[in-house]
Amino acid sequence: MSEQNPAQLPEPDSDQNDAVRTAALVGYLCMIAGYFTGIFWLIGGIWCMVKRSDADGSRYAGHLNNLISIFWWGLGLTIIGFVLSPFIIGYFILLGVFIWSVYRIVKGMALLTSNKPFPL
Repeated sequence: MSEQNPAQLPEPDSDQNDAVRTAALVGYLCMIAGYFTGIFWLIGGIWCMVKRSDADGSRYAGHLNNLISIFWWGLGLTIIGFVLSPFIIGYFILLGVFIWSVYRIVKGMALLTSNKPFPL
């Protein structure tokens, strides 16, 4: 994906940006709820993948990319952590995935609520 010049991005208050911002907010909230009920993690990941095509050209498209990245990396590393948990190292992997995903979600939410794009 090519980087866009910030001058080419739609204005922060355009209809497309509002829709993508709302979709990203729903994605972040689903991912947060997914820590307590795992099904919402899956719902949030699928939601972001479905809404990603609507975000092309939006200043908030990076937020959906961030959420999709958190979903896939988190899912893959969590599976590896569970497989390796009998060997103790799996627990460290699970802890690392948890800390990394919380950091990325908090950073994304802070940028989104400040009306800033997520850096690509």
